Amino acid sequence: MSDDAVLGPGEIASAREALGDRVVTTPVWAWDGPEARRLLPAGTRAIFKLELFQRSGTFKPRGALCNMLALSPAELARGVTAVSAGNHAIAVAYAARVLGTHAKVVMLASANPARIAACRDFGAEVEISTDGHAGFARAQQIAEEERRAFIHPFEGRRTALGTATVGWELMRQVEELDAVVVPIGGGGLAAGIANAVKLARPSCQVWGVEPEGADTMHRSFASGRPESIDAVRTIADSLGAPYAAPYSFGLCRRYLDGLVRISDQQMIAALQLLFRDMKLAVEPAGAASTAALLGPLAQRLAGRRVGLVVCGSNIDAAGFGELLVRDVAGSA
Repeated sequence: MSDDAVLGPGEIASAREALGDRVVTTPVWAWDGPEARRLLPAGTRAIFKLELFQRSGTFKPRGALCNMLALSPAELARGVTAVSAGNHAIAVAYAARVLGTHAKVVMLASANPARIAACRDFGAEVEISTDGHAGFARAQQIAEEERRAFIHPFEGRRTALGTATVGWELMRQVEELDAVVVPIGGGGLAAGIANAVKLARPSCQVWGVEPEGADTMHRSFASGRPESIDAVRTIADSLGAPYAAPYSFGLCRRYLDGLVRISDQQMIAALQLLFRDMKLAVEPAGAASTAALLGPLAQRLAGRRVGLVVCGSNIDAAGFGELLVRDVAGSA
């Protein structure tokens, strides 16, 4: 990736200013207490960036709005479309509402009913598709036939600009971080955050974490080009991108210090911990960074000050309750 393709500090700051109060500056919170001392290696400090408190319940409105704010008045008036397992669709529906336009979104058959309802509550028209590959094809068809702007869930410069504002905020809220851990679905969140973090503090490591059943970025790093997977096999559906894409892959490859995989069991154990000890109700993806710090990154980041991105909370009460009581003994 060439130097002129990466995001500059002024560009990221301007993007955050343009977003205004359509998004909130989410809080940070330092984890302390008996559980932290029991589970973390000596000297390790975990600081959570709580994007679950973002409008629509995840970080996703940042990228959706950055893309839609760049549309001309005529383009915006024709409406937008998107494809998503849920969180991006909700964010696009929210962005369409606050910008005075209309969204027609394609959601996957596996999408949580609460997420479908949230899209409709924001005024979006919802179609259901069988899987990610078919969903992308249908959304592209809608874009062509109805002349709607397609808002990609994780790819593109403006998407990365939106997610970079998470890192931009975090580096101003917490001094002297040694590492930041970011969940990876398609890679848009990790791409933007890693770019912003490295601009602010080049010595700060940035680690990406993927579910074992949706490791597109691992496969892409191994081959040196964006790769796809045949199916998503993880409970964290919002981390289940069917493929990696060039721009987000390029930023991730340039700025990430490494990647780790976690199991569904590790994510569920971390979800239970976040609720038990911090009273945070998150979806499985929202627990991914915590699972990574307690698992494959525990010794690598021992004794460090680590920022953990808690990316979202869109899960229904019944599904969350089931995960809270699931037996995951020994996972965390």
